Amino acid sequence: MRRLRQALDPFLLLLILTVALASLLPARGVGARVADSAADAGIVLLFFLHGAKLSRAAILGGAAAWRLHLATLGTSFILFPILGLALAHSGMVPADMRTGLLFLTLLPSTVQSSIAFTAIARGNVAAAVVSASFSNLLGIVATPLLVALLMQRGGNGGLVSLSAAEGIVLQLLLPFIVGHLMRPWIGGFVERHKAAVGRVDRGSILLVVYAAFSAAVVEGLWAKVSAAELAVLAGLCVALLAVVLLFTWGLGRAMGLSREDAIVLQFCGSKKSLASGVPIAGVLFPASVVGPILLPVMLFHQVQLMACALLARRYEAQAEAKANSEWDS
Repeated sequence: MRRLRQALDPFLLLLILTVALASLLPARGVGARVADSAADAGIVLLFFLHGAKLSRAAILGGAAAWRLHLATLGTSFILFPILGLALAHSGMVPADMRTGLLFLTLLPSTVQSSIAFTAIARGNVAAAVVSASFSNLLGIVATPLLVALLMQRGGNGGLVSLSAAEGIVLQLLLPFIVGHLMRPWIGGFVERHKAAVGRVDRGSILLVVYAAFSAAVVEGLWAKVSAAELAVLAGLCVALLAVVLLFTWGLGRAMGLSREDAIVLQFCGSKKSLASGVPIAGVLFPASVVGPILLPVMLFHQVQLMACALLARRYEAQAEAKANSEWDS
């Protein structure tokens, strides 16, 4: 019964319902622009609140965790591409999908969901901000280079680099800095309303999921592949994520990381960014193959959100149980 209650986690159910809603009633036209704007606003608010919540000492401590950041980057840009090369030669799905699987593994880590899940799981949010943001910034250059090297394709990512860098600065780093600078005035209010901050974390993820999946459905996601091919592709995405989650969990233990830093490594190291993948693919690949190539990215995006939602809530429950135990003792 306890396992059943965990499987029916309310947030996971909300994620599933959000995907179903986007499939049945995707945002189109003005609705799509409104959904995108709402998701962007949620992300900005999320980072503003995280900046207000974190102390200066916590931020400096997060930036100083160089071993953690190197481990995260190594997972994103070394382990993932090795696994991607293996999948690309597996022959289990059509050629364009195999190309998409390899492309997926060359992307940087996603930022907003990595940090939101780290916050839910009671991990080191300051380190997650640094690690995920640096991975995304590095990926602006590293992903096109890895595509050219491993996929033998060219492409000029100059415009993508400028756009992605601007988005990271305006939507993530700037709100975080502003929130932190305002901490002396609003820090106490944020601390007294932790539950509301948690709802912002979850709400921003749901908005991003709906906006991203709506766009995929509008582009004909379900008409591009057969049900059997989709099932195989989804299975490969699940297997890929499982391998990386297990690896990052083991690596965190082997490195002797604290619980908070190990959570950062697992969440930041295991994710791939749909937001970066879509524009980069549009520049690097012909329009005729962008859809099939992006399908693994979109599927993996949903799988990682759902799996990490379960993990984050499990870690949150463990932290609360430990805190209650220490309080009782």
